[in-house]
Amino acid sequence: MTTPFDPKEPRQPGLFSGLRASFLTGLVVIAPVGLTIWLIWTVIGWVDGFVWPLVPTVWQPDSIVNYWLNNPRFIERNGAVVPNPDWIHVNVRGVGVIVFLLFTIFVGWIAKGYIGNSLIRYAESLVGRTPVVRSIYSGIKQISETIFAQSERSFENACLIEYPRKGIWAIGFISTTAKGEVSERAGNTGALLSIFVPTTPNPTSGFLLFLPAEDVIELDMSVEDAAKLVISAGLVYPNGKDPTKPPK
Repeated sequence: MTTPFDPKEPRQPGLFSGLRASFLTGLVVIAPVGLTIWLIWTVIGWVDGFVWPLVPTVWQPDSIVNYWLNNPRFIERNGAVVPNPDWIHVNVRGVGVIVFLLFTIFVGWIAKGYIGNSLIRYAESLVGRTPVVRSIYSGIKQISETIFAQSERSFENACLIEYPRKGIWAIGFISTTAKGEVSERAGNTGALLSIFVPTTPNPTSGFLLFLPAEDVIELDMSVEDAAKLVISAGLVYPNGKDPTKPPK
């Protein structure tokens, strides 16, 4: 049943609604790309600002370019030595990152050798005898070894566990099988797994739980897909077209 007040045709979206929809669509496309470029550009600038003050002046791009052009840094004017106003300033972002990578590779190559390894052990022994410095050094070293661990020490699989109580499920990551005193004191007859339960939206913090293997449900999704699910607070599923099925 229709009334005289019913419109004959559906109302078309107005100009403002169309512009707003186009703006939001463009924002979704541009924002990830722009933020990624900005973050990379900022990190490169931070590394350059940290590295270049440590590089001798004669090896910096300014000095090399002006040396090739036979352009001195200082000139004599009216009987006094003053900075050359024609000095060419070179600011090539990213060169400091290259210098840092080359220096790090060189230090790693030296440290692998017998002499470098001996020097490192000797330096660590000196640091170990310094009361305050040894605490700072040992903490930073432990954090560095954890962050830059080899791939075989990464998470094995994503899983589902009932946490913090029965009936509530949480995504976790299987790190390894519990060993030593933890496994012995738990009194579990079967395997005991170490599960890391991350928080949302920051997966770098979380809880370390030790659960029996029979209480852990392994998932088909990869660790990366499970991390995306945690970071997005459940908005991004591994298989967006059909979340009920695992990704191909």
